[in-house]
Amino acid sequence: MGHVKGIGGLFFRSRDPAALKTWYQQRLGVGGGCSADDSVPPNEWVWNVTAGPLVFEPFKADSDYFTADRQHMINFRVDDLDAVLEPFRAAGEEIITKDEWNDPATGRFARVHDPEGNPIELWEPPAG
Repeated sequence: MGHVKGIGGLFFRSRDPAALKTWYQQRLGVGGGCSADDSVPPNEWVWNVTAGPLVFEPFKADSDYFTADRQHMINFRVDDLDAVLEPFRAAGEEIITKDEWNDPATGRFARVHDPEGNPIELWEPPAG
C-alpha cells in the first residue's frame, strides 16, 4: 500500500487571486517563487518548505477556535514569531495573541488575517 508523504498543495478561492498571491509572497514569504529552504532555488510555481510537524485536524462545526464564518484556518510554522509579526505591526494590522495559547511544550502562537479576512495562525514551535 502506498503512503501519503505530505501536503502537495493548498488551493482556496479568492476575490482577487493575483493580489492575494502577492500579499502572501511579500508579507509571509509563502507561495510560488518563495523558498524556506536555502538549499533549494526558488521556482515560480512551488514554495519550497522545510520539513517539520504538520497538524491535520478537523474541528467541530461549532468550534470557536477560529471565526465561525470560515471553513478553514491555515497554520504556518515559523522560526521567529516576533520577526514574522513585524510587517503586520509596521502596517498597523491586527495581531491577536493570548497568553493561554502559549506553552513551553507546544510553543508560541499569534493570529492575523489576510486581506480577504482568512484567518492565519502563526506557530513558533519550542526550541530544541
